Amino acid sequence: MTRRIIELLVTLAFGLLVAPLVADAQLVGKVYRIGYLAVGVSPTPSVPYQGIEAFRLALRDLGYVEGRNLLMEYRWGELKSDTLPALAADLVRLQVDLIVVPDTPAAVAAKNATQTISIVVKIFDPVGSGLVASLSRPGGNVTGMSVMETELWPKRLELLREAVPAASHVAAVHPPSNPASPSLPGLGALTFFIRETEAAAKALGVKLTSVELGRDPRGWDHAFQAMASDGIAALFVHQNPGFFANRAYLAELAARHRLPTMYQAREYVEAGGLMAYGPNIEEADRRVATYVAKILKGAKPADLPVEQHTTFELVINLKTAETLGLTIPPALLFQANEVIR
Repeated sequence: MTRRIIELLVTLAFGLLVAPLVADAQLVGKVYRIGYLAVGVSPTPSVPYQGIEAFRLALRDLGYVEGRNLLMEYRWGELKSDTLPALAADLVRLQVDLIVVPDTPAAVAAKNATQTISIVVKIFDPVGSGLVASLSRPGGNVTGMSVMETELWPKRLELLREAVPAASHVAAVHPPSNPASPSLPGLGALTFFIRETEAAAKALGVKLTSVELGRDPRGWDHAFQAMASDGIAALFVHQNPGFFANRAYLAELAARHRLPTMYQAREYVEAGGLMAYGPNIEEADRRVATYVAKILKGAKPADLPVEQHTTFELVINLKTAETLGLTIPPALLFQANEVIR
């Protein structure tokens, strides 16, 4: 056998081995198109949103792989809720198989845009927002996860007091209400935040001051300076898309003005915040993926009960504690699900 023939046979064999791999990486068979609609800003390498990656990996584990049998259509409101109806209508025009929504304003926009396309949500209060009839029997085209944080605020205040025993005066930091957002019935997340922080502070004999941060981060430094001057010893920060997008700056301001801060999500702590106690959002996003898989396989949203999130985590940033001059008690570190050193 000549060398030329051997080379041809080797090339042919290699081609036969590689061909299935190439085909596997291409769109094959039934391809599903999923819309993802959110009021927040689009993630970037410097400001990622880990929930998206957890959601995508969970879908992959369930057999739905982007670029193979799945196409994702992301639509971001960039913190402008008045853009959501048009973005939702765009997804409907694309005839997506399903829409995933991680916040209430976007969920309302999606629900208003379609009564037939399935919608999977991960929001504060699906019942109070009028999106589902009940948790056990959603009805209609919406189901998913409820992340209503009932009874978590007393625990947050207890944890904050363990970290900062002298914190007898704390502030509840929140954004202004947004009159441009869709009208949301029921108890909104901001109202709930203020009510629950007030109740937790009263029960533990802690003075609470409500502090509103404007939508323009350029004015936040003045607000933090005023809080420090007023004798406020620690902060609670409301979880919302505007704060989430600027979480590193919030952490920087808290450190600059030596204000230990409790957040609701781990991403704030990873960005430099002191501590967070709340739902494990990545786990919630993985659960959202299971709803997506069930619906793509033929299940109806009306028949899938809304799941209440029950997995919570405490995350502490020791580097930030050192910057603030705090010594975190060993007992508190022992309770933490993760300690960033």
